[in-house]
Amino acid sequence: MGFGDLKSTAGLRVLNDFLADRSYIEGYVPSQADIAVFEAIAAPPPADLFHALRWYNHIKSYEKQKASLPGVKKALGKYGPADVEDTTGAATDSKDDDDIDLFGSDDEEESEEAKKLREERLAQYESKKSKKPAVVAKSSILLDVKPWDDETDMAKLEECVRSIQVDGLVWGSSKLVPVGYGIKKLQIQCVVEDDKVGTDMLEERITAFEDYVQSMDVAAFNKI
Repeated sequence: MGFGDLKSTAGLRVLNDFLADRSYIEGYVPSQADIAVFEAIAAPPPADLFHALRWYNHIKSYEKQKASLPGVKKALGKYGPADVEDTTGAATDSKDDDDIDLFGSDDEEESEEAKKLREERLAQYESKKSKKPAVVAKSSILLDVKPWDDETDMAKLEECVRSIQVDGLVWGSSKLVPVGYGIKKLQIQCVVEDDKVGTDMLEERITAFEDYVQSMDVAAFNKI
């Protein structure tokens, strides 16, 4: 899995093909996946790789907000098409916490000084581990919200949906999609914290606006 060398034309072509039917590297909103790939590119893609160039310019506009984008940044080789070999050659950090020798020497007669040092390192290691922040699990959800008929005020319908404000929910982009007979549905993106917001809760809150909303369906659901 990967894009290959994104500093080469070949790697950028793989990225361009990958983005031909996608707006982002993962999901439906900008995330740390986009930042990881963006930072691996040396310069803007050439004009003939227009999918990659469009994505590059879009992600560049988030430069000041990149730290606040959702998701957890992974190694570059974790992104991209599955049939491309990862050639990023990410080196393993020899000073990683997990490499600390927790068991000390194999000698039967361990000196008091060595034993004390080993216990101190064990305590430091456990302290470091306990202070690491927990990763917040998030999901990107695309919702289809359907009105009763073609006379439903879709602007008011969207206003009702966006009025739902709870901890762990962030509304994103939206659009109206024709479904037939002059009726259009609202397709709206949101990012949720899995422990705080679920699809059942969203459906209950959205369909409560019964003057405007006939039903709600989940069109797409992706873990971030």
